[in-house]
Amino acid sequence: MEGWGGYGRGQRHCQGVGAVEHEELTGRIIGVCYEVANELGHGFLESVYQKALAMALAQEGLAVAQQVPLKVSFRGEIVGEFLADIVVEGTVILELKAVSALASEHSAQLINYLKASGQDVGLLVNFGRPSIEVKRCWRPKVAVPEQ
Repeated sequence: MEGWGGYGRGQRHCQGVGAVEHEELTGRIIGVCYEVANELGHGFLESVYQKALAMALAQEGLAVAQQVPLKVSFRGEIVGEFLADIVVEGTVILELKAVSALASEHSAQLINYLKASGQDVGLLVNFGRPSIEVKRCWRPKVAVPEQ
């Protein structure tokens, strides 16, 4: 069932660091992620990296919100709620991990957060390896049928 639930399709909406919307802001955020990784190293729980990253981003003068609730609607009704790890400048969603390797489910999770929030871009950051992994993800554009 390739593509079921968005898992198989998620990879095409995420990529390694490259050109994308909000490039200047995401570039600043990625730089701070590397600072946190260099100072703390790997091996801590995700919550440690989240607190450190939120503090470091705020010290860079960026507006930071942690554990931001995102509601999911279906046919006009709220059917679920997720918590985004960090939202920067009300624009970029950060999904943090501290795992040995990122999986397609992690990308799909962030893409679903982008869909639920209406935000265009997010960063998937894995602090669980000796060298951090960063992927930019973007909300899939919905094609409007021609009439």
